[in-house]
Amino acid sequence: MILSEYIRRTVFEQTITERFSEEHIELYKMLIKYRNNFKSIGYMYKKRNPKLTETVYELANEIKAHLKKFQE
Repeated sequence: MILSEYIRRTVFEQTITERFSEEHIELYKMLIKYRNNFKSIGYMYKKRNPKLTETVYELANEIKAHLKKFQE
């Protein structure tokens, strides 16, 4: 975005969204992959150890919360 466009949007109180760098995009994809893996592990151990499943889901939810920050 060029400076004049940024200023126009700011003056007219429009929301300005920051674009992710390539590094941010790669980190986001990695976190999604990890979250999905944790959920798979949780399904796998569900019947064997309920506490392990709970822990894995807590980790997946923490990662999900971090992913939502990227969307803001």
